[in-house]
Amino acid sequence: MKSKKRILYFFMFLPLAVTLIALLFLPDQVPAHYGWNHQVDRWGSKYETLLMPLITILMGFFMIGISKFSSQYEKNGQNNQNVSLTAGILTVILFNLMTYYFLYMAFNSVENLSLMSIDIFQLLFMALGIMLIIIGNVMPKVRMNSLFGLRTSWSMKNEIAWKKSQRFGGISFMIVGLLMIMISIFTKGWLCFLLSIGALIVSLPFDVYYSYKAAKESENQ
Repeated sequence: MKSKKRILYFFMFLPLAVTLIALLFLPDQVPAHYGWNHQVDRWGSKYETLLMPLITILMGFFMIGISKFSSQYEKNGQNNQNVSLTAGILTVILFNLMTYYFLYMAFNSVENLSLMSIDIFQLLFMALGIMLIIIGNVMPKVRMNSLFGLRTSWSMKNEIAWKKSQRFGGISFMIVGLLMIMISIFTKGWLCFLLSIGALIVSLPFDVYYSYKAAKESENQ
């Protein structure tokens, strides 16, 4: 548990340290915003690159708060806290990747995103896909709580319905994660975004329906 917290804190503050060092070498003006045509439409101060590291730190503390809150629902063991910390580590690593991507664009004063070999959506959904696979693998270990897991009014009806729903939700997450990775390899830009989000949205009705089915089946047991 302590090792996971140390890893989480490390990745929480690493982007800030890297960005502070990078500020010594960045040009005074860097790309700050890109339009729908992938062309830069606003230049800003290099100090705007500190925004993502600060968001990463806030997100890290938010995930730590969730892990502490979710642990209150466990009378024995620390499964929820372990899973929440794992999700927190994966989340801040995702923000780390985005920070370094933006720093790369700032260093090179990239004016046209189309010229990048890997665009931000490919990076984002590739990382998110890996994250979903890992979270899906640990979801069956989550104890009933009001914050984390496949939570519906049916999945929280009883322990049997909860366990079945988390197993199904875990498999669903892993499938969607794999699809996102494949989409990120073969597409880019807004097509990558739409297909990845579409895969996630399509899976949700199946997850909700299974939780309903699991709750109905548990009534007969």
